[in-house]
Amino acid sequence: MLTDFNALAVFALVAEEKSFRRAADRMGVTRSAVSQTIRKLEATLGIALLSRTTRSLALTEAGERLYADVAPALSGMQAAIEAMGNLQGRPRGVLRLAVSSIAESFLSGALLAAFAEANPEVKLHITVTDEELDIVAEGYDAGVRLGEVIAQDMIAVPVSARQRQLVVAAPAYLERFGTPAHPRELSGHRCIGWRISPHVPPYRWEFAEDGKEFSVVVADTITTTDMSLMIRLAVAGAGISFGMEETFRPAIHRGELVTVLEEYCPYFPGFYLYYPSRRNMAPKLRALIDHLRRPG
Repeated sequence: MLTDFNALAVFALVAEEKSFRRAADRMGVTRSAVSQTIRKLEATLGIALLSRTTRSLALTEAGERLYADVAPALSGMQAAIEAMGNLQGRPRGVLRLAVSSIAESFLSGALLAAFAEANPEVKLHITVTDEELDIVAEGYDAGVRLGEVIAQDMIAVPVSARQRQLVVAAPAYLERFGTPAHPRELSGHRCIGWRISPHVPPYRWEFAEDGKEFSVVVADTITTTDMSLMIRLAVAGAGISFGMEETFRPAIHRGELVTVLEEYCPYFPGFYLYYPSRRNMAPKLRALIDHLRRPG
């Protein structure tokens, strides 16, 4: 049996008002429209729900039972609809982000801390991952990755300056094994590589010369999925390493690592917050985008 749920809502309103006229006034329709809806509902159910006289209206036993059953459900549905309206009004709820582990400027803490303070009703759930995943299929609101690997059908907002990858080594390593003059000389050195997971090839060492890009295959003495370990090994003199400038910057400033082959390390577009095009964007995501676009 197919039931018109709109008719149930009309019935519940009539039961509350004990009047066709007052129910009609609340809905902005005619009294006859309300009466007709109730008659059709009773015909569908095969039982009288209301006892009518010229001066009064009361629920039958069946009507009282039906009202007791449907009223809480209708109230819950109304509350859910109102909650959706509230979500359209201000940023709130869980904001799920998938962020690359090398997005140092985004993950440094200051930006996210300021956003959290400005939007206390938004809960941030941040997954740090370098896997190539479909943020929509995986249930994320947005992601942060290098611009060059973001699908063209995504909307992207910059969250960092231009980036570059650098070749670094400890001064002690270079004193012992010499400094390469060209990227192709790296094949003769001990190298420390990074990979996303044990089942994925190590990250490629990419360079540019005379405006042409090229990559170098190095014989990694050590590979790891932990970037902090990669840095510690390089500082310890275990070999030459390659990665994002921001990743190595603290160790470079402390003099623990030095750069080599910088003339072969071009800049490229940095990190972007990306998300699918949405006609009705959730306020929580809009708030983050506006926060990112503020100067300073």
